[in-house]
Amino acid sequence: MRKTFWLAFAAAMILATALPRVRAQQSPQKDPPQSQPQAQPQDHSGMAGMDMGDMQHDASPQTEVTANEQMSDMHMDMGPHMRMTAVWPASAGDEQRAEAVVAALKPAIEKYKDYHVALNEGFKIFHPEIPQDHYHFTSLSNAVEAQFSFNPAHPTSLLYKRIGGGYELEGAMYTAPRQYTEQRLNDRIPLSVARWHEHVNLCMPPRGTELRPVNLKEFGLRGSIATEDACDAAGGRWLPIVFNWMVHVYPYETDPAKIWAH
Repeated sequence: MRKTFWLAFAAAMILATALPRVRAQQSPQKDPPQSQPQAQPQDHSGMAGMDMGDMQHDASPQTEVTANEQMSDMHMDMGPHMRMTAVWPASAGDEQRAEAVVAALKPAIEKYKDYHVALNEGFKIFHPEIPQDHYHFTSLSNAVEAQFSFNPAHPTSLLYKRIGGGYELEGAMYTAPRQYTEQRLNDRIPLSVARWHEHVNLCMPPRGTELRPVNLKEFGLRGSIATEDACDAAGGRWLPIVFNWMVHVYPYETDPAKIWAH
């Protein structure tokens, strides 16, 4: 089953990363305005925003785990391993556009307050065996759709927190192709309201060496190595960009500042 999933995932991501380049050459277009519950099998697949370029560098789940440590933070800061979009000056209609995204998202994910519905509809839990602040339930079909267009009702991932033996829905995550400019990201969600982020400058340990506490000071998305030269000197494996662009949204927050928390 897992082999079949990864084959399908690989095919979809190859398609997702190749077609935008072809379209761009032809006629560029803008996008339109913890124990796990026993009933759920462990599934290490479904990492939001990963593309085949990353998987060719490192197909192990360790790359995903280190990125998720940062992804699970509700408030993220710029650093050597994190690239965030600039805060743009507010333009007329920005607040309304952002509110329209939230207005479309909330009713679309209401049914997923029962996390079993998400699982039944094909969302995959990212590393449910690892304790996390926020668990990503990712839809492969939504991730592929996000490579071509933006549908606020189809987030790439649903964000849950663990409650007892189940999960409580907190929000969602949208993704966009990693080659997108800030202007194209702004077309999806205004950058005066939300800041997109991507994980960069990742040095993984030499192949065959796992990430362990003893080497986490150097390797991984919290490690000290943040340049390709330093990574080569350490014998590591360099990934300049790990995942696609991502942005979190928490539509159930009452404080507007926390809805697009970064």
